[in-house]
Parts: sequence; C-alpha cells; structure tokens
Amino acid sequence: MSKDIIVVTAAYGAQTVKQLGGQQALFDIIQNSHADGAEIRQELLLPSDNFSDIAKGLQSRQLTAVYSVPDTLFQQQAPIEIHQLRLYLEQAQSFNAQILKLSLGDLPEQYDLSEVINLLNQYTTQLVIENDQTEVGGHIAPLERFFADVKAQNLPIKMAFDMANWHWQQEDPLKAAHIFAPQVAYIHVKACQLRGNKRIAVALDDSDGTWKEVLNALPNNVPRGIEFPLEGHDLRAVTEYYVSLLKEI
Repeated sequence: MSKDIIVVTAAYGAQTVKQLGGQQALFDIIQNSHADGAEIRQELLLPSDNFSDIAKGLQSRQLTAVYSVPDTLFQQQAPIEIHQLRLYLEQAQSFNAQILKLSLGDLPEQYDLSEVINLLNQYTTQLVIENDQTEVGGHIAPLERFFADVKAQNLPIKMAFDMANWHWQQEDPLKAAHIFAPQVAYIHVKACQLRGNKRIAVALDDSDGTWKEVLNALPNNVPRGIEFPLEGHDLRAVTEYYVSLLKEI
C-alpha cells in the first residue's frame, strides 16, 4: 500500500529556503519528487509571503498541505488564547491545510478545553499535538496523560508523532510508538545522532537504522512527513529517493 508522503520545507534548511526566495520555491521540487504534499512552517514564512499565493502554488501542483506553528496548546498553565488559535486555523484554512500542528506546552493538572473544542468544531483542519524537544513537551508522561483525556472525552485532537524528538529528553521512541500509535494522525520521520555532546537530526541513510522499527510500530495509513535533512547538489533527486523509500516501507 502506497503511503502519503509530506515533505517538510524545513528539511531543506532555513538558509536554503531563504536563499531560494521562500517555501513556495520548493513546491516544484516536492511535486517532481512524487511526494503528496508539503508542510508549511510558520517560522519560515517571509514578510513578502501571502497565504493566497501559497494556496495557488499548492493547488496548481495538486499538493496537500500541513501547517506547522511553533506554538503550544497550553501556556502559563492555561489553554491557548482562543483568538490566537483562531488565527492559526484561519491561516491553515486559507491554503487548505488538512492538519495544523502545535506542541503541548506545560500541561496543567486541571484544565478546561471547551472553548478550544468549540472552535475546532468550526473547522475541517485537524489539530495535532507533536512531541517536541522541550522538557514540558518532549516526555512521554504528560503526553500520555493528555491523550488519555482526549480519548476519554472523545476530543477532536490527534497526535503528530516525531520519531526522533524523544531522544532529546532521553525517552525511548519505540516505547512511545507503542503507547501513542492509536492517537497518531501524522508522523514526522526523523533520525538523529549524538555528535560530541549535541544531538542533531540526520538523514535516514546516515542513521543506525532503528527508525525502521519505530515506523513499523506506528499506523501505516497516516501521512509521513520527511523532516530529516535533505541536502545535496540535486535536491529533487535526494527528495525523490526518500519519498520512494517511505512510500514502500
């Protein structure tokens, strides 16, 4: 069964995105690599970018979209401000993003997401919460507690599972995969290595290969996002190689 593969624009590096003139400059590479969509990163948007142009660029190439925002669902022990979440959902909707991705933030002991849920129900975009590399959002325990609440209350929130981010907080990705698989709606395929005392993301072929077991423990019917570095003199060829690999594995 062929999988839907999303190419995360950040995989090419912020510098490359800027040099090429923005994330839209990557759409031809992504389309020609036979990927199915692009993940648009809010932090890589340029002042000259507008969402209608991004929408046209994606639509003309028949690419689906994910919208990643470097913000959190919980802030200062409270849910995200509704006007802020509405802005992100409107931005996501403006280029037909199927998924809006946030991180968890600092999960309070008690919280009320009723306003958030009321807002989410007004949009077709799926909110997903990603395990990030932070102390508050990168550990299994708070995410497990949160998604237990999601399941118990049948909330319209799913998980974006980043395969490598667990390492930044010394968590076991395979253990996490077995715990969270039922909630996962999007996967960030990524591998990493320790170099010196710093952990960095690496291309799959440069890794120890353990990513395969983690990926196999996750749902095989959800989009897979390429978030590891895509580098080389022929970005289309490099991208196509990994798109093909991840469609078949």
